[in-house]
Amino acid sequence: MRSIVARSLSLIALVASTSAGAQQGAPSTPPGPVVVRASRMLDVRGGGYVSNPVIIIENGRISSVGSGLAVPEGAKVIDLGGATVLPGLIDGHTHLMARFSDSPTGDEYEKDLLTKSQAFRTLEGAANARATLRAGYTTVRDVENEGTGYADVDLRNAIRQGLVEGPRMQVATRGIAAVGNYHPFGISSDLKDFPSGAQMISGVEEARRAAREQLAHGADLLKVYADWHRPTLTVEELRVIIEEAHKARRKVAVHATSSEGIRNALEAGADSIEHGHEADRAALDLLKKKGAWLVPTLGILETLAEQAPNDAVRSSIESTLQTARGVVKQAHAMGVKIVTGFDASSPRDQGRNAVEIAALQHAGLPPLEAIRAATSRAAELLGLQEHVGSLEKGHYGDLIAVSGDPLNDVTELQHVRFVMKGGEVVRNDLSVPPPAPSTGKQK
Repeated sequence: MRSIVARSLSLIALVASTSAGAQQGAPSTPPGPVVVRASRMLDVRGGGYVSNPVIIIENGRISSVGSGLAVPEGAKVIDLGGATVLPGLIDGHTHLMARFSDSPTGDEYEKDLLTKSQAFRTLEGAANARATLRAGYTTVRDVENEGTGYADVDLRNAIRQGLVEGPRMQVATRGIAAVGNYHPFGISSDLKDFPSGAQMISGVEEARRAAREQLAHGADLLKVYADWHRPTLTVEELRVIIEEAHKARRKVAVHATSSEGIRNALEAGADSIEHGHEADRAALDLLKKKGAWLVPTLGILETLAEQAPNDAVRSSIESTLQTARGVVKQAHAMGVKIVTGFDASSPRDQGRNAVEIAALQHAGLPPLEAIRAATSRAAELLGLQEHVGSLEKGHYGDLIAVSGDPLNDVTELQHVRFVMKGGEVVRNDLSVPPPAPSTGKQK
């Protein structure tokens, strides 16, 4: 007993001395305010521009924002000249752990599961996170890590600790799918322990256990596959997953493209429908009635059509794209809540998230609504509307800037030139240098 007590006292002393050392190394006073000035700022809630905005940021959050505000004494001023400032963008459907290369045989997913270690894939995720942040996306909802265990939890935590440069992440960890209805496909039945892209389940109790495991390991939300070309999980399986998530005050994102899969997911209590490309009017009516969100991922379809290897593939993708655009146009007209999600999974597409904003405009959303889908509306889906999604007092100092007018041309958001996250500058291609000190000489 005495030895246990002695060890405990030694441990307490060690912790106390370490804590004291950490406190001594910390600055005695918080850093001064940071001020960002520009030509105009988009008020995404009000829908108009604020001229000559002054955004004052203290301790990582906006303390004051408005037109022509006085600059506090001692503040660090970042002058962006004639640029337009907006809130940091939000992507509601990312896969930062996915970096699948092109393959002529179409089995790149299975090859990555087989040939890449989880450590290497985590490093790929860090590279994708950096590209996403530098593209102006300061917050993401990462909906399933494609076979990397719980590496997305580690990436999220590393970003929080400042070890890795990336956006704020909400992570869904492994994803949940019906046995035989998600990657890998075409694998020999002799390979009993081949890794899988999601946690495969069959039956209500396996569904419940998967949900509990993922929540216990740090999931901020759950991602479920309600269909894969056809409905897969039953309503009962979906319901227990969603019940477990909701008990833990977590949301559930459900992959569903078919009308039946969408209806099953919504009857089970899904918070958002991912893709929804084949939704009929009944499915959209239920989406509206339930108050769930639609994350249609149109931009990746546009991108895949552009990158198609031949006319036959391009024609097939464009057919799906036209159907999906019709669904989004109808959903918007009905008042369904829509959020951007680019769904990138390849090296060339990570960091091109803003393609989705233009894709929503192509489907009929006005520019302001397409931008809201990537800012204030997305913040609501993530439950972070008190922290991100608009430039308001008390929100994080997350902001971006572009050279042109995004309400006139939303593709400006594909060319972000300034990024700030939590009051820290990530990228600045716009800052106006301060005037040189006068020498008193006439020229």
